[in-house]
Amino acid sequence: MKNKMIQMFFIKKMLQKLIEIDSSASRYDHFRRNIRIIILILTLFPLTVMALINYHQFLKSLKHEIITPEKVLVNKTRHSIEFFLKERLSLLKSISHMYTYEELSDINRLNRILYVLKKEFSGFVDLGIIDGTSGNQLCYSGPYNLEGKNYTDQNWYQDVNLNGTYISDVFMGHRKFPHIAIAVQHFEKSGRSWVIRTTIDTKMFDNFIAAMQLGGKDDAFILNKKGIFQTNSRMFGGVLEKCPLNIETSGHATYILETQNKHGEDLFIAYTHFNYPEYTLVIVKSHAVALRTWFALKSELFWVFLIGSLLIIIVVFQLTNIMVNRIREADQNRELAFRELEHHRKLSSIGRLAAGVAHEINNPMAIINEKAGLMKDLIAFQPKFKNQEKFMAQIMGILKSVKRCRDITHRLLGFAKRMDVQIETIDLNELIEEVLSFLEREALYKNIEIKLNLSETLPRIDSDRGQLQQVFLNVINNAMAAIDEGGEIHIATIEEKGDTVLTSIQDNGCGMSEETCRKIFEPFFTQKTNGTGLGLPITYGIIKKLGGNIEVKSKVNEGSTFYIYLPTKSTN
Repeated sequence: MKNKMIQMFFIKKMLQKLIEIDSSASRYDHFRRNIRIIILILTLFPLTVMALINYHQFLKSLKHEIITPEKVLVNKTRHSIEFFLKERLSLLKSISHMYTYEELSDINRLNRILYVLKKEFSGFVDLGIIDGTSGNQLCYSGPYNLEGKNYTDQNWYQDVNLNGTYISDVFMGHRKFPHIAIAVQHFEKSGRSWVIRTTIDTKMFDNFIAAMQLGGKDDAFILNKKGIFQTNSRMFGGVLEKCPLNIETSGHATYILETQNKHGEDLFIAYTHFNYPEYTLVIVKSHAVALRTWFALKSELFWVFLIGSLLIIIVVFQLTNIMVNRIREADQNRELAFRELEHHRKLSSIGRLAAGVAHEINNPMAIINEKAGLMKDLIAFQPKFKNQEKFMAQIMGILKSVKRCRDITHRLLGFAKRMDVQIETIDLNELIEEVLSFLEREALYKNIEIKLNLSETLPRIDSDRGQLQQVFLNVINNAMAAIDEGGEIHIATIEEKGDTVLTSIQDNGCGMSEETCRKIFEPFFTQKTNGTGLGLPITYGIIKKLGGNIEVKSKVNEGSTFYIYLPTKSTN
């Protein structure tokens, strides 16, 4: 919970910083970059931590699964070898108690005993009776001529006299081949002592190691307490050579060691110590072989992590692009809405002003109109007098001017939305041609070519003819004012989807900057020296009142294009 609160606080702070950035174009790039960083940290960091934890936990578990069987195997083999040696030692003890010295000194009986031992039990090579005092071999049964040999200078003879039993390390001795000796000392009641001794072939150790069924690159061997090989090693040397590995040869448990050989290869070593004799059984496994499954899985995990991370990065980049683009569109729409709101507010203010002006003008104009009408009636009822026709002409001029003022005030009231829209079915192509007929003389005077591309299948629309005439007059007049002598104006109409018709008016005049394009529909904004800045705002208000829309695209020195969208059905 605390971690989540910290993450939320971090995200909140980052978002606050993003909001404080200016509204320039780089804001969105900065926003996009920071959002990507935040999301990637919040996704890839936990994923990486989880992957590392899983990596080490799985490796630890796999090592445990590898080490546990090795421990079981090395202990099982140790018990087997210990049982084998103890069994041979017990056999010698039984023989020493079952037979007297005189019976064992009989070569025939000794041969018979050795024959039975070899037949029923494996590993026995020979059997001998040695005098406990002189150390001379009194009777010998076996493949070698050892009768009469003296063993007083042998360590094993001294140990058996000291401890009563003895199991030797592997040694060469008189036989010149690796073997171990097992000896038991026996004391008679008369005080006489003798030693019964047998030789065990060390191939029996090799048989126990072979029974472990190790892999082709694995190794197992037996060491004595001095670290001398008691069996051959595949990796480190032969019998009676010094083991190069640093292995403790004392202890009471099963141990695991990770080390390297002389070639730098990683090794797993499991070893355990015998209770008696002081041997150490060692199993060596190649790290690469033991963890072959792990290395394969690690490679798969790496690719899964890499592909997953790449997918996360791609998705994050795509989502942030979509999100930032939508935010940008929302900001642009909001900015346009604010501009339009401000524009409508300005138009509303101008409309209220225009309504007030129109009202104030209409009152005196009505009085003038009535007075002029009265004067006309009085003159009409008077007999003819001098300059009567001249007076009537002046009165008619006054009435025409009043009518003109009335039309102007009606337009002002229309701009202020105080007059109802007069809807009728209109042929837009015909209306455009009608408007152009009013501007033909000016176009000829400035040598401006007007090209028409009017759609023959353009549907009729329901709109206000008079106000549309004013719209097209304003826009085309602006186009003619923007181009030099010999310029061109292209006017086209086309049916748009959604029951809308589009009229485009394009000129090749001086064009406008982006800043000017954003301001041209604002009241009182003008680039003309004698302009009022009301033409395009009035046009904009008329189009919006009729349910349409107007847009402009322009580049400096390349010209401008106005797009006028009008609904085919009236929304009023």
